[in-house]
Amino acid sequence: MLPSVPALRSPLLTPPVPPLPHPKGRPVTLTAPETPAPPRRAATSPPPRPGAARRAWRTLSPYAYIAPFFTLFAAFGLFPLLYTAFVSLYRVELQTPGDMEWRGLGNYTALFGDSYFWTSLRNTFTIGVLSTVPQLAMALGLAHLLNYRMRGRTFLRTAILLPYATSVAAATLVFAQLFGRDFGLINYALGLIGIDPVDWQTGTLTSQIAVSTIVIWRWTGYNALIYLAGMQSIPDELYEAAAMDGASRWRQFFHVTLPGLRPTIVFTVIVSTIGATQLFGEPLLLEGSVSGGISHQYQTLGLYMYEQGWGFFHLGRAAAIAWVMFLLIVVLVGVNALIARRRSRGERREGSSGTERRRRTGRGTRTPYLSRARRTSRTHTDRTDRTDREEAGR
Repeated sequence: MLPSVPALRSPLLTPPVPPLPHPKGRPVTLTAPETPAPPRRAATSPPPRPGAARRAWRTLSPYAYIAPFFTLFAAFGLFPLLYTAFVSLYRVELQTPGDMEWRGLGNYTALFGDSYFWTSLRNTFTIGVLSTVPQLAMALGLAHLLNYRMRGRTFLRTAILLPYATSVAAATLVFAQLFGRDFGLINYALGLIGIDPVDWQTGTLTSQIAVSTIVIWRWTGYNALIYLAGMQSIPDELYEAAAMDGASRWRQFFHVTLPGLRPTIVFTVIVSTIGATQLFGEPLLLEGSVSGGISHQYQTLGLYMYEQGWGFFHLGRAAAIAWVMFLLIVVLVGVNALIARRRSRGERREGSSGTERRRRTGRGTRTPYLSRARRTSRTHTDRTDRTDREEAGR
């Protein structure tokens, strides 16, 4: 048995301990275990830096992906627009397009002094109102009906888009036969109820109604599908909360559907305004005349531009008309956007002022339909859980 080893002390305070005797006569020396040195890490070289070509590609690759779009836009959108503005300042004839005579604003001055220009502008506005307002109203009603569950709604959604897929030439020729004075089906139907035949292509208002009818028939289904997509994005909780509050279908439509469709309605109004300003095919094919009737009664700005450029060969004046149409579209779109923005701001201001007023009077704030639906759903869930626990306890 080995003798006891005295406690180790600091070598600075006590002399070194002599070696201990071994039972077999060999000395024993106490040594502290050596701590193994940590392994040395192999020297790693830094990752190679990408070359200048690779860095340039990473920087320019996003622009390379979108370059085709901007190339096509510059070639077929921006350049024709700027060149049309350049041509509108010269006198250019279709027979001699290389002979250009500087006129400055002379084409615009002659345009504003032409009575047929103001007639076509008035016709464009009238036909636009007669076609846009009923078209959007009917599209909104159709979308509201198709939004409910009914039999064959998939077929109906496809069927209302068929007029949009129909050729404008084919549709206009068919409606020209329907609005015929002597053998038209519409005059035949009017005669059954005692109304005299109407000359739809000669009268001012009647011809504009005929053109507007073609536009309404072609574009109502397209706008209805846009409204239907907007309605399907409205949360169902809003309708459920409105039904719990006792709101009828009409009240749900006016207080839930219409506010939710406001951005969609603004979009369709802007697109319909642009389309009405550029109306060309329907009035051209109704009677086959670029003058828009005997007395220009339904000649639009598009027909007037075509008549000046390819009827009278005045390309400079036609370019001026094109730029007037472009500026008119910009103004109308800006006015629509400004009205929609001011209306939304006014409603927000009224809502915040009404909330502050109710807080001051101590009546509290109204709970929106969505909050009511969530609260009612939570109460129903709590009742169900309580009933399940009671049954499990029994």
